[in-house]
Amino acid sequence: MSCSHLESLGLAPPTPAQSVYREDCTQCFDSIDDPAGLDVCLQCFNGGCAGDRLHSKLHNSLRSHPLSLNIRRSRKVVTRDEPPAKMSKLAIAAETEEDRYSTALAAKCLECNTDLDITNPKLASVVDVIMKANTFSRKEEVKAWEQELTSCEHVLLMQQHDSRTIEQGELGHCSACDLRENLWLCLECGNLGCGRKQLGGVDGNSHALAHATESGHGVAVKLGSITPEGTADIYCYKCDDERIDDKLGEHLAHWGIMLAERQKTEKSLTEMQIEQNLKWDFSMTTEDGKELQPLFGPGLTGLKNLGNSCYLASIIQCLFDMPVFRDRYFRPNDALPVVEEPAADLETQLRKMGDGLWSGRYSKPDAELSAESHINHQKGLAPAMLKHLIGRGHEEFSTMRQQDAFELLQHLFKLITRSQHPGGLQDPTTPFKFVLEQRLQCLGCNKVRYSANEQDSVFIDVPLEKLPASQGAEDAGDKYKPVTLKECLDNLTAAEKVELTCSACGSTAGFSKQSLFKTFPQILVVNARKMTVVNWVPIKVDVPVIVPDEPFLLDSYVSKGLQPSEEPLPDEPETAAPVFVPDAAAIAQLEGMGFPRNRCERALHATGNSDANAAMEWLFGHMDDADIDAPLDLGGSGGHAASSADPEKIEMLGAMGFGAPQARKALKETGGDVERAVEWLFSHPDDQGIFDDGDGSGVSGQDQAAIKEPAGSTTLPAQFQLQSIVCHKGTSIHAGHYVAFIRKELEGGSAPNWVLFNDEKVVAATDIDEMRKFAYVYFFKRA
Repeated sequence: MSCSHLESLGLAPPTPAQSVYREDCTQCFDSIDDPAGLDVCLQCFNGGCAGDRLHSKLHNSLRSHPLSLNIRRSRKVVTRDEPPAKMSKLAIAAETEEDRYSTALAAKCLECNTDLDITNPKLASVVDVIMKANTFSRKEEVKAWEQELTSCEHVLLMQQHDSRTIEQGELGHCSACDLRENLWLCLECGNLGCGRKQLGGVDGNSHALAHATESGHGVAVKLGSITPEGTADIYCYKCDDERIDDKLGEHLAHWGIMLAERQKTEKSLTEMQIEQNLKWDFSMTTEDGKELQPLFGPGLTGLKNLGNSCYLASIIQCLFDMPVFRDRYFRPNDALPVVEEPAADLETQLRKMGDGLWSGRYSKPDAELSAESHINHQKGLAPAMLKHLIGRGHEEFSTMRQQDAFELLQHLFKLITRSQHPGGLQDPTTPFKFVLEQRLQCLGCNKVRYSANEQDSVFIDVPLEKLPASQGAEDAGDKYKPVTLKECLDNLTAAEKVELTCSACGSTAGFSKQSLFKTFPQILVVNARKMTVVNWVPIKVDVPVIVPDEPFLLDSYVSKGLQPSEEPLPDEPETAAPVFVPDAAAIAQLEGMGFPRNRCERALHATGNSDANAAMEWLFGHMDDADIDAPLDLGGSGGHAASSADPEKIEMLGAMGFGAPQARKALKETGGDVERAVEWLFSHPDDQGIFDDGDGSGVSGQDQAAIKEPAGSTTLPAQFQLQSIVCHKGTSIHAGHYVAFIRKELEGGSAPNWVLFNDEKVVAATDIDEMRKFAYVYFFKRA
């Protein structure tokens, strides 16, 4: 049949740049796999559910788009007679959609309530392109499993040293040690060095990196990865990234290595990345080998892994477990926001997530999965739209690589805080906020200064102490002594000495610095840093942190503020340039590694002036800075006032997530240099900045704290209890696997139980040792 709308509307197929939402509804998680299917708008390609929620009809009423294509999908019964193909690159070798599903299509006009002939010439071409186009989530999946490598100026402009033939014997081991695998050939001079120690047991002492640092040479090739076809792992140490070399055959022949004679003998970086991201997983069985009990119901809904998206799933599960997030975004009796593009609206997508996790509508066994594998787990919700939306425009989160879960939490908090909260609804990040107060006391004149910084989380450095072999560990070198949360908090709040010159008395004896809680939040987020450096590479280690299961007090960590017996330090003059005294031990260590003095001072200033390892990592990432060898200039003269207050620069820093007071202070301290201001902000996280009262005058962060009602509560006792944990397994926070353990009151249970959220799998947790050993982000609720 036909209708007046079909005849009058000019339909056009989707262009490659347009997203086609033909998998799930943009306002809920109902999908093409539901009995009623999904209606795809034939004008804007929005996906609206056709079942009892009627989001398809809502879309028509708001946009006057009556024509839709209904898609319903059902699983075919597939008989497998051979294992899947082996992965050899960043791609998923999987069945096509046609192999796995039967799809039924029907066109209709929602306005006329009329079924349309799908073969109608005006419809047929549009429907054909819709079904062939990459779906929204497919576009994201392609990015997840494809790494588009490019060349760089260091490869293109590389000047090779005098040609010579490298004997095969010389190719047998590293020039600086006896390692015979993971060998990298410098394409510029022919030096052979071992690579970094790799995940999965591949050894390395980073001699290739050391050579690149010392010589300034950038481009190297991994010998064992070279194939006769001309592919290989190429790495540029100057860019610190993988590259391609279109003239690899010519560059290797320069050193007497013929592509036709080479055979690939080692896994490529890509293959190792795939294997490790698949390998790092959490136990889904009990000690006696039985499958952990799957759980279903409201608040027990899993999230499907989109490809390296477990960092997002674990944080989302922990946040939406909190009543403040659940009540804010799970509002089944409220109308959804009226927006033109639901998939691009943060409020809509967070409400969609709240409904998906808490309605219980989607938390049910996947019958198809159970029939094929006899595993009674959920299908899981695919958070593709939310992931794309919160990552849009972000250098890291817009990619599909594994990311740091804690950094994602901070990024999401910024987006939510900046978003609108209609109808008097509360910003759900508010209960996470509190004030940490820093006390500085001159060791010469004993005068003090207090400064307050509002934040929504704290870092704790976990002490690393390896267990001796006598402790009975099979591999004691990889086993660490358990520590308590109290030890970590004691270290966080302990006084430490900092090397600064006093502006009041001129003493160079330094200052005592201590940070304590001025207020406490309702929900305390703690990030546990368990990092060490092995062969110049930051490595995450697994240290059990013992956290009380019962409520505990934080009253002993309260700041008492300025006391009557204390004399405040006077404010520093506006024109006084900051005096920086580098830590003597750290700078001696850096100079002992061969770094010039100016570079050492610059790196220590940028990283807090205490940790030589952190400064070294900073140096490796800033070797190409134009001012890397210039003497450290902290600015601070009155002549920089105009440039430091530049509204455009403050706006630029604001776009990176920094508040205007902090941006204003950072620009003032760095003479208006935006890049240096960013580094200053990261190395001074406790500085609240300079507040502008509107007439151009500045109000210090300390004065502003008195004007503004501080976040958090001063009420005591401050009693907290562990509610949830994001755990990570792997040697780097940018690889491996994340899961969430959450304390839940299960139906029929006499006490709260721990539940493991491992992507789409939601099960009753039994092994709390995994929580302790692999914990990365803690969520504590105030009791």
